[in-house]
Amino acid sequence: MTKTNHPFSLPAKLILISLLSLSTLFILFIGFQDVMHAQVLEANGGADNPLRQMSLEQLGNIQVTTASKAPEEIWKTPAAVYVITQEDIERSGATNIPEALRLAPGIEVARIDSDKWSIGIRGFGSRLSRSVLVLIDGRTVYTTLFAGTYWEVQDTLLDDIDRIEVIRGPGATIWGPNAVNGVINIITKKAKDTHGTLASAGGGNIEQGFANLRHGGGNGKNLDYRVYGKGFNRSPEHHTDDQNYDNWRGGQAGFRLDWAKNEQDNFTMQGDIYDQADGESVQATSYTPPYSQILDSAARLSGGNILGRWTRTQGEGKDIQIQAYYDRANRREPNLGDIRDTFDVDYLQRFHVIRQEISWGLGTRFTPATNIEVVSGLTFQPDKRSDQIFTAFFQDEIALVENRLSLSVGSKLLRTNFSPVQLEPSVRLLWTPTGKQTLWAAFTHAVRTPADVERDFFYPAISAPARAGCNSSRALTPIVTFARSK
Repeated sequence: MTKTNHPFSLPAKLILISLLSLSTLFILFIGFQDVMHAQVLEANGGADNPLRQMSLEQLGNIQVTTASKAPEEIWKTPAAVYVITQEDIERSGATNIPEALRLAPGIEVARIDSDKWSIGIRGFGSRLSRSVLVLIDGRTVYTTLFAGTYWEVQDTLLDDIDRIEVIRGPGATIWGPNAVNGVINIITKKAKDTHGTLASAGGGNIEQGFANLRHGGGNGKNLDYRVYGKGFNRSPEHHTDDQNYDNWRGGQAGFRLDWAKNEQDNFTMQGDIYDQADGESVQATSYTPPYSQILDSAARLSGGNILGRWTRTQGEGKDIQIQAYYDRANRREPNLGDIRDTFDVDYLQRFHVIRQEISWGLGTRFTPATNIEVVSGLTFQPDKRSDQIFTAFFQDEIALVENRLSLSVGSKLLRTNFSPVQLEPSVRLLWTPTGKQTLWAAFTHAVRTPADVERDFFYPAISAPARAGCNSSRALTPIVTFARSK
């Protein structure tokens, strides 16, 4: 048995120390009065928390965008949608996104160790939340390496989250592949809603040290911005064998810029950068002595992203949106390494035709990746490759009886470098007999894109290479889910 320890990187330490120092200064000299003022407002009835004063009917009228990529009231949505609000997160005491997801019914969240979770919808939980599409402000964080989401690197200031929309059930027609069991869409606040300075810092026996700092402002007209930074140091979980390997430390910074050029055109630019050291214990197997060993070490995780979005509103229910983003992810774990770049472009248009609301769009994603062989016996062939996804969708929402009965039909066309063109059709019927009742039924066909590990993962033999991956067949059958709800 071999145990190694990788120290936390100097840049990450500097980020953490700087954030702690800056946040403490802001609390003492700037943020204290703002915090006290907010507490007084809350004590006087929560004037700046309108959700507390809403009736159940008003809460049902909260608009969501995940089901159709267009704002619509929850009770008029033909899907099992649940919204976690900012107030819900604040009251729960959650310190990260996975903990906040415990608030949504139908989502099972289990903590594996200090920095890993198993998250699933309707009982299908796993370490990487396979077949659940996760987005942050419209940016897909689903990785094709192992077909899932690395929750430990999905982070932002919880105070900046406006809401988390959760769809239980397939959502492939609108969002595309991997939305088989559900969709989790994390939506942050607009920059105009985060003016001023926020600072917090603390520590304890588990959260040994954390610091958050955010500042927002604007020109008072059409330009708003915010910048933030955060750092944390979390102690390892308790283990019966006293091998406390899973300490977790990291730092992150980011920004958002919103510009309303005129009444029609709105531009958004935002980005994040992070660096972490996540303690983990993995088994490394090779064909040379000692053949198998347990590595207690730190996974070095770093990366960043930048997103740009242009929206042109041409009238009620009529708009155009173009979004593009770049994402970089570096994973250097004790038993494998992955360096991955993602380029994504998405086009969406909506318009009305008599009693129909039509949406259509095009999208493409290009993901070049390099896999690093860390231990003998775990390799990808080829070690450098690119994954491509091409999509197109069309959806027509027809008002059969105005404000009472509507039919939504559509399909997504999907082509990847793993598979030929596939269809993801959907038919949804929504009936609202009264202003307080909603009945709906749906049929949806959704697919999951194959993962790199299912196609190009190898265990080399002693004398000659041999294919022995997780799936030895070159032709893969996608996972298909049919959902019918009432």
